[in-house]
Amino acid sequence: MARAREVGFDCDEPFGRAAGRTVEVRAGEVFEHADGVLDLGDIERLHDMRVATRRLRAAMEVFGPCFPRKRHRRALKRVKALADALGERRDRDVAIAFLEGLVAETPARDRAALGGLIASLREEQREANEALAPYLAPKRLRKLRRRLRQLSKAARA
Repeated sequence: MARAREVGFDCDEPFGRAAGRTVEVRAGEVFEHADGVLDLGDIERLHDMRVATRRLRAAMEVFGPCFPRKRHRRALKRVKALADALGERRDRDVAIAFLEGLVAETPARDRAALGGLIASLREEQREANEALAPYLAPKRLRKLRRRLRQLSKAARA
């Protein structure tokens, strides 16, 4: 898993400036992880992006009073929607990985049932991936990035 960047605070720095910088750093982490998220063969990419969205969301909520209310609400709504879509896919990834780890320990008579459950989860995983894809469209990501930059800039002003 990728490590979060240190934001670093200066006690003399205005709260709004710290808010803007924090959102900028956390947003950058989200977009760093966007490539390859839909690759079902590499579930760690999705995990890293999901963690980054959770950190961004937390920063946006903590520093909420520093941002213009309407702009903040719209940006946060979009970050939450992205995080929810990532979470839907991640839930299936985790369940599949767990069950695949059990296959070797499962009695032979039960492996077919376990295999059926894994196959069902793989279908749900593909469906969750299809639902996630629009959130990762380049145009949509550019728009979110722009919103977050404007939010960060407004907090610093």
